[in-house]
Amino acid sequence: MSILIIEDNAQLAANLYDYLEGCGHNLDAAPDGLSGLHLAASKDYDAIVLDWNLPRLDGLTVLRRLRGEAKKKVPVIMLTARDQLSDKIDGFESGLDDYLVKPVALPEIEVRLRSLVARLRQSAAPDDVLTVGDLQFHMGTMEIHRGDRRIVLTRTGRRLLELLMRESPQVVSRAKLERAAWGDEVPGTDLLRSHMYVLRRALEQAPETTLLHTVPGTGYRLCVLE
Repeated sequence: MSILIIEDNAQLAANLYDYLEGCGHNLDAAPDGLSGLHLAASKDYDAIVLDWNLPRLDGLTVLRRLRGEAKKKVPVIMLTARDQLSDKIDGFESGLDDYLVKPVALPEIEVRLRSLVARLRQSAAPDDVLTVGDLQFHMGTMEIHRGDRRIVLTRTGRRLLELLMRESPQVVSRAKLERAAWGDEVPGTDLLRSHMYVLRRALEQAPETTLLHTVPGTGYRLCVLE
């Protein structure tokens, strides 16, 4: 999973980061609410671990803006020292998926994260489908079809395709595609070009209409040209 930790306690954040990374997950971390909200709104994560008492922007405000302005449905676990029922009610009414009171064992956090993400994927609506021309991406099952032909992509390829389909017919910049694929640690080599070549070959087989278009000096767009 790709997980964002928004936590101002450096020691706790480091422990979470190390443990979850050791479980095979990809991690980003933010030490305050404002930078955490920026990451959560600009990137696609599988889940977020969010503290309540954060500098610059408190966790509940981060959550509300994430659900409201950013319209992100990513599962969020509030990890906080607040143990009052009123706090839990405020959290769940604002869009929380789970609430954990510190201290909590790291394995429990990891199990709850996996459970939330698995439940979200299983409960995805059957009609939650991205469509561009005859290309369909079923978000619930992660299956991709072009007409009657099934397309199999790597995880990176699916991330790139999802972004292109959500932005269609707009041009998506190289920088935005790279962030979607690799976060802030973009490879030094022009790896994006290679992935886009593979994606184009997977999407297009003669005599199918070209969907993936290169916009020189800018990026790529996925659309049916008139």
